[in-house]
Amino acid sequence: MERLLQSCRIQSQLVRECLAEFLGLYILIGSGAAAQVITSQGTHGSYLTMQLGSALGTVFGIFVTRGVSGAQLNVVWSMSLWLLGRQPWRKVPLYALSHLLGAFLGAATVYLQYYDAIQVFSGGHLSVAGPNATAGIFCSYPADHLSVWGGIVDQVVATALLLICCLAVEDRRQGLLPDGLAPVLVGALILTIGLSMGSNCGFPLNPARDLGPRLFTFIAGWGEEVFKAGGGWWWVPIVAPFVGGLLGTLIYELLIEVHHQLTPQSPGQESEAVELQDLCVWPGLHQIF
Repeated sequence: MERLLQSCRIQSQLVRECLAEFLGLYILIGSGAAAQVITSQGTHGSYLTMQLGSALGTVFGIFVTRGVSGAQLNVVWSMSLWLLGRQPWRKVPLYALSHLLGAFLGAATVYLQYYDAIQVFSGGHLSVAGPNATAGIFCSYPADHLSVWGGIVDQVVATALLLICCLAVEDRRQGLLPDGLAPVLVGALILTIGLSMGSNCGFPLNPARDLGPRLFTFIAGWGEEVFKAGGGWWWVPIVAPFVGGLLGTLIYELLIEVHHQLTPQSPGQESEAVELQDLCVWPGLHQIF
């Protein structure tokens, strides 16, 4: 068996990383928590369980992929790492494509698993809006009170917070974390954002996590309304997270990162600082949902 597995090993490191990123997004999308809550009309779950499903999907997506690709799982995070000089640009579009395919197939799997429930709940009519709408299972749509500009602000602020906190988790000069704790902290961060910033539009945060399932619903029966709903909302969760990611990266670098060397250190911290001179990356920690 081991010899067979070795013969299946892909030689290209970049291809291996892209496959890992694909699988990570597939796991992240495939939790199906929203489908369970919506199709059961709240009898099998609640808003809290949807956020827990999203957070735990992120945690396990990271655990599955971090040993191969570092589990970036969000092109906004990949862009941030490139801007900081921690990875080459060529990885960013390839990871983005891997994320998009993983999210698309993850949505398809949820649809297949909940096909009967969706058909019964919707009465066979796949709609984007209304009391029996099911498109929101897969991707984000704005609440009735939310304007397009309000949605942009929502996503810029939420994604900036996401990047600030993830950079802090990765920053070794903030203190060493036990192995395996970082994915749990990222999941807790996703849960926090979902519980505090989710009512406007469902906190997409991740362009591929929104666009992949949206493309699936477009071809699976929901039609072009998935791009027309909310006054043409579809581009907001794709563009605004990049703005928020850039903002969050700049905030952390300017207010925290550049000041580490100016902060008085204990003897133990000074010893760690010497070790850091020979380290560029904390393996397994370049991760985000």
